[in-house]
Amino acid sequence: MTDIFSIDYARQLDQQDPISRMREQFHIPKQDNGDDEIYLCGNSLGLQPKRTQEYLNYELSQWQKLGVKGHFSGDFPWMPYHEFLTEESAKLVGAKNSEVVCMNSLTANLHFMMVSFYRPTATRNKILIEDHAFPSDHYAVESQVRYHGFDPDQAMLLAKPREGEETLRTEDLLNLIELHGEEIALIMLPGVQYYTGQVLDMKAITQAGHAKGCKVGFDLAHATGNIPMHLHDWDVDFAAWCSYKYLNSGPGSVAGCFVHEKHHTNMELPRFAGWWGHDKDSRFKMENHFIPMKSAEAWQLSNPPILSLAAIRASLDTIKDAGGIQALRDKSLKLSRYLRDLLEQELADEINILTPADEKASGCQLSLTVNLHGLDGKTVFDRIEAAGVTCDFRHPNVIRVAPVPLYNSFEDAYRFVTILKDSLK
Repeated sequence: MTDIFSIDYARQLDQQDPISRMREQFHIPKQDNGDDEIYLCGNSLGLQPKRTQEYLNYELSQWQKLGVKGHFSGDFPWMPYHEFLTEESAKLVGAKNSEVVCMNSLTANLHFMMVSFYRPTATRNKILIEDHAFPSDHYAVESQVRYHGFDPDQAMLLAKPREGEETLRTEDLLNLIELHGEEIALIMLPGVQYYTGQVLDMKAITQAGHAKGCKVGFDLAHATGNIPMHLHDWDVDFAAWCSYKYLNSGPGSVAGCFVHEKHHTNMELPRFAGWWGHDKDSRFKMENHFIPMKSAEAWQLSNPPILSLAAIRASLDTIKDAGGIQALRDKSLKLSRYLRDLLEQELADEINILTPADEKASGCQLSLTVNLHGLDGKTVFDRIEAAGVTCDFRHPNVIRVAPVPLYNSFEDAYRFVTILKDSLK
């Protein structure tokens, strides 16, 4: 039998990897000894593509040379700059070009979407969200519920795993929607759950929600750039995502938003409006009568920060160079499977993997807990970090590890498991 736990086998897999060349297009952080870090934290902050500096420097030079004329001059004028990101963004989430826009931050976009799509009534006012939602999502939902005058204890419907389980079962979510659907105004769930790395069945959830008259939106912070999606075909009402995880656009970079085209011509749909969402042909007439564009751009408020958009454009071009989201997914399945196989072969008694083994229900990230008596996850995390691994820890006891296909290698996976074994002693 082939020994999969060997550096020679890992390097053989890297040689067979059709996109292994992409690693050279990223800046890999260094350890104190000059070696590359084993960077497995792209689920929190992606690494910097080498072309990012070039794209940023170009815009800085345009600003130096042109001043305000940069809005209309050069290869990438600032006035329509967000449009240069549209096509590749749409491909990542399975949308039409008119359905996506880069704007704001993730939580701000969720709030703006709830202004339009959370329209509670006395009998239909609940929001379905998972019990262990990312805190910002929970805060946003709770504040929206309070803003509309409802009690979060009554209007927030929390989906929980079964007793003794860590992940949500699709049948339980669908049963919850079936049971409470007449009371649910909005379903807002993650595409990929941040803590466990579980991929939810967005298509089935959307169909079930719509069958009960609910609006359905998704937080795709951990999904965009990680897994292929088909938001338009799934008939999702809205979605939002950040761009600094799997999209590698830098800390706090501008977020993305999806609004299904069926909502674009609904002039009765409430929204918070701004100048940048106004019809382009009449925007500079400076009239005080808002005419929304018939696209997701209608939800924009202000002209976006060009330097941040330049970083996103660099990342999207890098993903395009790799062959797009399907090429990334093809490698990700092999890379995450290899890491899982190593963990199960070498550390089955010491490590528990929370992330589902089913490939349809998992992405890049594997969430691990330590089973050894007297040794907690934080201690192990500190040890592997000291040994040159960058991943992250989430309370109470989860080490999140994300082998990202754009820049991580099979050798990274092998070396991580080697260090983890030593750290468990």
